[in-house]
Amino acid sequence: MNPSSPLSRRHFFSLGSAGAVAASLAQAPSLTQAADAAAVASTGKTILPAPSGRRVLLSCKLGMIAKKAGDRDLTLVERLKMAGEAGFDGVDFDEAGRFTTDEARDAVKESGVFAHNAINHDHWKVRLTDPDAKVREQARANMDHCLRVSHAAGGSGILIVVGKGSDGPAEEIEERCRQEIKKSIPLAASLGQRILFENVWNQMMYDHDAGPEQTADRFVKFVDSFNSPWVGMYYDIGNHWKYGQPAAWVKAFGFRAVKLDIKGFSRKQGKFVDITSPDDDLPWNEVRDALAEIGFTGWATAEVKGGDVARLTEVRKQMQQALGV
Repeated sequence: MNPSSPLSRRHFFSLGSAGAVAASLAQAPSLTQAADAAAVASTGKTILPAPSGRRVLLSCKLGMIAKKAGDRDLTLVERLKMAGEAGFDGVDFDEAGRFTTDEARDAVKESGVFAHNAINHDHWKVRLTDPDAKVREQARANMDHCLRVSHAAGGSGILIVVGKGSDGPAEEIEERCRQEIKKSIPLAASLGQRILFENVWNQMMYDHDAGPEQTADRFVKFVDSFNSPWVGMYYDIGNHWKYGQPAAWVKAFGFRAVKLDIKGFSRKQGKFVDITSPDDDLPWNEVRDALAEIGFTGWATAEVKGGDVARLTEVRKQMQQALGV
């Protein structure tokens, strides 16, 4: 995608979530627009407006938020409110497979806490790279469900793990997931949602057993192979500090880095740690400079150990320190 084009990442985020949806619907079939309008008219259901006004917005994964208070199970609305109480701008709805579109929309609206994204964790076991076509079909159905959940909640994209390296030769499995994702791009476009790939330890697009100075080139090549503004990266900064320089990866991704996952990692200890803790040797000052250089604007989401409001507040402060926001 050309960063100077009308659908560049900067332009996309300058529109805000509602603007991005409106821009995408302008290109979608008129039947889609009519159906959406009819749904709002008949049910009275609307989405919560997205927060705005800052270059980087902070969120946590829904799965980080405590599910119980003592012996009592917390409702989805109560859990979302906890993220708001901790000072987050929103949440990444990473339990999307458990909820219907109506449940997601209603919980977000009632809680007053924005959901910017959706994830279905079944992507680890029901994979787009699976040799079985029926499994791949289910993986794509799960992805489509997330697209609809994110749209219903007012979000702007979904995170997916594209597969697993052990499913076959690299070129073969990349082509498998590419073909499935291409089938979902029309739905993503009609709903104004981005399909975003997370860099994870799945033995794809990097060498799992090689040294720490690897580049992001294979990820960039994979994203660019779609030639679509609806495909990008949900760049997890902590995940590949073990394998490469995060500032260099940020610059390599450029406009392709639509959203960020934030976690700490210790190269010395070879494990994930609290963000900006004494054990976190990730060069956050270089990351901040790189994000400024590419003009990053969008959502940054914590993916660390969560808990109650006090713990979530601690994580939010760590993110602010790491990102300088």
